Amino acid sequence: MGKHINIPTSGTQCIGAYVAEAAGKPKGGIVVIQEIFGVNAHVRSVADRFAAAGYTAIAPAFFDHLETGVELGYTDEGMRRGRDLVVELGLDRAIEDVASAAEAIASAGKIGTVGYCWGGTVALLSAIRLGLPSVSYYGARNVPFLGEKLQAPVMFHFGEDDSSIPPEMVARHRQMLPQMEVFSYAGAGHAFNRDIDPTHYHEASAKLALQRTMAFFDKYVAQA
Repeated sequence: MGKHINIPTSGTQCIGAYVAEAAGKPKGGIVVIQEIFGVNAHVRSVADRFAAAGYTAIAPAFFDHLETGVELGYTDEGMRRGRDLVVELGLDRAIEDVASAAEAIASAGKIGTVGYCWGGTVALLSAIRLGLPSVSYYGARNVPFLGEKLQAPVMFHFGEDDSSIPPEMVARHRQMLPQMEVFSYAGAGHAFNRDIDPTHYHEASAKLALQRTMAFFDKYVAQA
């Protein structure tokens, strides 16, 4: 359904991106922000899903700054490599790439973001620093930024059985951002939306979270 393009960044380097276009006039655009594993088949399928719902979606390949075409497996080795890459990349450069990706699909209309794991924190920062309505799935790095001023609404999703995000961290979101929607899902762990990974996927939670996410974008991104 989608295609690969190159987008300019704030430096002299271009990075790749996967774009899935809505059929007909789009409701708006969504920047899909990867986990630590790169723009792999799962991330592309997420972008395709938003396109099927009427939004033009783009998934920038952040790691192209460091290594072209990174698609890591859901293994211990893949996790270690992904963690090293996001540390080397840094959040500031990731936010700049989100801005570049949003510009690349600006013709779709208003832009929002959705991010998963590491991308969940990048999504939060996109609302803080870029003013883009954003949905953050299980962002384990969110807490240090909760005191920063939001320029756009954010929705949060967490699994109640996520060992990397204990209940007190989820409670911190509700305490610091009481005006934002913070959802937690019983029986779901980390990466519960990752439907190609049976060890993490929690179907009921993923479907409910997606319904809520779509309602959020229909409210804050979709054009009248």
